[in-house]
Amino acid sequence: QVQLVESGGGLVQAGGSLRLSCAASGITFRSYAMGWFRQAPGQERQFVAAINWRAANLDYADSVKGRFTISRDNAKNTMYLQMNSLKPEDTAIYYCAVKRGWYRDAWDYWGQGTQVTVSS
Repeated sequence: QVQLVESGGGLVQAGGSLRLSCAASGITFRSYAMGWFRQAPGQERQFVAAINWRAANLDYADSVKGRFTISRDNAKNTMYLQMNSLKPEDTAIYYCAVKRGWYRDAWDYWGQGTQVTVSS
């Protein structure tokens, strides 16, 4: 059974930092590209960042470039999202996802999400 478990969310003031983690089980971790998405109240889920299996390919939404850094530790089956210079508009539920292949459009599995709230 595939499980993706996010952690690290919380309440932070604008300008602060958080580090999200996504622990994966039930998959061959190295076989999957991984990504972060977020969904704010009343809005559609949007892409945040993605990383391929050996971290050679990285992709970021324009809104987070220069502030967020995605990484992964294949030995720990874990992906991370370091979020710096947080803004109130970063407030959302953050989800991790995996897909088997960097160039696939569809994501295969999703986590349950972790809440990030940035106060002004």
